[in-house]
Amino acid sequence: MWPKGAVDSAAGVSRSHFDVLVVGAGSSGAAAAAFLAEAGLAVVCVERRALAEAGARWVNGVPRAAFAEAGVELPGEGESFGRPAPFHLVAPSGRACVREHDVIDVDMRRLVARLQERAARAGAELRERVRVTRRDGAHVMTSAGPIEARYIIDASGLAGARLLGQPAVERDDLCAAAQQVHEVVDRDAARAFFDEHDVREGEILGLVGLAGGFSVLNVRIHPGGATMGILTGSIPSLGFASGKAMLDEFVASQPWIGARIFGGSGAIPLRRSHDRLADDRVALLGDAACQVFPAHGSGVGAGMIAARLLATTLASGGTLRDYEVAWQRRHGGLNAFFDVFRRWNQAVDAATLGQVIGLGLVDESTLRAGIDQVLPPVDARAIASKLRVLAGQPALAARIATTAARSALVHTLYRNYPRRADRVATWARAVDWVLGA
Repeated sequence: MWPKGAVDSAAGVSRSHFDVLVVGAGSSGAAAAAFLAEAGLAVVCVERRALAEAGARWVNGVPRAAFAEAGVELPGEGESFGRPAPFHLVAPSGRACVREHDVIDVDMRRLVARLQERAARAGAELRERVRVTRRDGAHVMTSAGPIEARYIIDASGLAGARLLGQPAVERDDLCAAAQQVHEVVDRDAARAFFDEHDVREGEILGLVGLAGGFSVLNVRIHPGGATMGILTGSIPSLGFASGKAMLDEFVASQPWIGARIFGGSGAIPLRRSHDRLADDRVALLGDAACQVFPAHGSGVGAGMIAARLLATTLASGGTLRDYEVAWQRRHGGLNAFFDVFRRWNQAVDAATLGQVIGLGLVDESTLRAGIDQVLPPVDARAIASKLRVLAGQPALAARIATTAARSALVHTLYRNYPRRADRVATWARAVDWVLGA
């Protein structure tokens, strides 16, 4: 049973004292508030915006497996845009297709609202338009007065409260992403556009390499044909247009795309999770922790999974440090593994990216692993085939071999994340060396 915390609401103790303060009511923060309250803790969740404006306000791809692992019901009609759709990855000189995968398109406005409602039903107190200014031990100073909590969860996002003093993310590790849903005003012209790229209506067209190696423009007509979604992303610090600029230019060039219905844009951290995720009182969660899948910048599933891990750890009598170690060992290595490939990807040009795809070095099973946010399968026959291809490409072979070796080594390092906090700095230097950071 959870030990008695600072609050006993039945006894009428002040509402400025709680077991847990969650900062941020987006998908990660709202999920944490719900899970912690369901575990019997007295929880308050503060959000600097209105609750109806918290978190991402666009469509995000989330693996269905993440909902299952987090213990969150799959989105129903109106919250998602149908079953996983075949994904066509198209580069200037190569293409590949993933026919089956686990990712569904989710309306984040509705998912965040559902998680907030779940938190409220469990007894968590949600306060909107409350800005956190600083922390002083167990007290967090806010625009609405101080709040005292036994544990403080910073789920305030990339540019949020930074209550653990986590370092700022380097500009080269930031993706400028944008996503919008629009009306389709000319169905025939829309079909013609997808036919031109040999993609069926309703499937996802992913144009890559338009603004550097790590850049994408995904386009999909939603079931029913009345609306469509556009997702873009790039790394502007490398001298390229932002995702929002890419999206606006594309919309302007396609007369079949009608009025914007909803959407948004923002910076997404692509680096591996921060080396430290907790101390005795504060834990990081979601984008604040850089718990984002580096290969394509999706963090919704990871944030919900981390929230479940955090709640389960505390409810079973564990500490925030236990949460930190568990996350890094179970999930941190996956993110670091793909961070290696993300770094390689953003360093190459579109021609090299197309060459890799055209040569079949990025096959359907490898692509599916990236989409589903899991490690790629080890297939001896496929590896042998790729080695034969690379035999005729010595320069490319050397770069890919180095990248593969780094990814395997960094994954092993995360499996041995130190249990002693004073050893993390040495461990982190080893990780940086492997990544070439």
